[in-house]
Amino acid sequence: MTASNTILTDGFGRKHNYLRISLLEKCNLRCTYCMPADGIPLSPKASLMTGDEIFAIAQTFVKNGVDKIRLTGGEPLLRKDFPEIVSKLSTLNISLSITTNGILIDRHIDVLKQFNVKKINLSLDTLVASKFASITLRNQFEKVIDNLHLLLNHDFEVKVNVVLIKGFNENEIVDFVKLTQFLPISVRFIEFMPFAGNEWDRSKMVSQNEILSLVETQFLSDQIQKLEDEKNFTSRNYKIKDFQGDFGIISSITNPFCDSCNRIRLTADGKIKNCLFSNAETDLLTAFRNGESITDLISESIQNKKKVRAGMSTVNEIDDPTLHSDNRSMIAIGG
Repeated sequence: MTASNTILTDGFGRKHNYLRISLLEKCNLRCTYCMPADGIPLSPKASLMTGDEIFAIAQTFVKNGVDKIRLTGGEPLLRKDFPEIVSKLSTLNISLSITTNGILIDRHIDVLKQFNVKKINLSLDTLVASKFASITLRNQFEKVIDNLHLLLNHDFEVKVNVVLIKGFNENEIVDFVKLTQFLPISVRFIEFMPFAGNEWDRSKMVSQNEILSLVETQFLSDQIQKLEDEKNFTSRNYKIKDFQGDFGIISSITNPFCDSCNRIRLTADGKIKNCLFSNAETDLLTAFRNGESITDLISESIQNKKKVRAGMSTVNEIDDPTLHSDNRSMIAIGG
């Protein structure tokens, strides 16, 4: 194993080649599971990474083995220098993708095409306009649907992320699956996860078994095809026979995929989180601005990564709010 590979390999032999970079903490929606009802205190602009700093820090990761970068937020397309950031990152030998709520896609589609950002994760938690307004606190449903079709018309590879919350949208699971009959999309059902201010409790969660049971009420068992898990998978994927698209289940709580985790998160203010569930952070930006090497800091963060969910190995531990209530809200981590 080379020195560069060692830096991004943790104590359990997991190699981390996937970096998720949050570009900012702002969003043009107010999804209740992502942002606390009273909002969050935004980091001062001076404490956020500039476009040049994002590129330079990303270069260090790529030099040490990262070959996949996803841009997140907040809403990454709100960042005024988004085209410049994508232009620079596209010069690296990586696969570059974004996660977006889709509202601003039409304004940036030419930039995405120009710099070969063809993999788009689009957040859409309901197919009902009134429910969209209730969870996002904005009336942008038609815009998101229009931009979903715009992406497909331009041959983008689209995954639709659906955070499931019991009592809100579990009755739409079958409708989302039926959407894959005519659209070449991958719908991914995501278990509701605990973050600061989102009032999580286990009773609001829809498990993998519940999702599959609902699908099985509408489709015969020989129609539901289990697809092969990808390397470093987060989603266990399925397909309805003869449908254009497929669907998957991201079950971070009830059936985690920590054994093959290859992901690192970099917050908009330049701090590494080695696990989505962890409240531990390592400040790279301050060291970088002081002209110091950040390689040892990256290595230390990776070496401190726990085997499962930041050390919460059971669902009962996740039920204990003292173990995760001081984590950031999702919008401040980066989706």
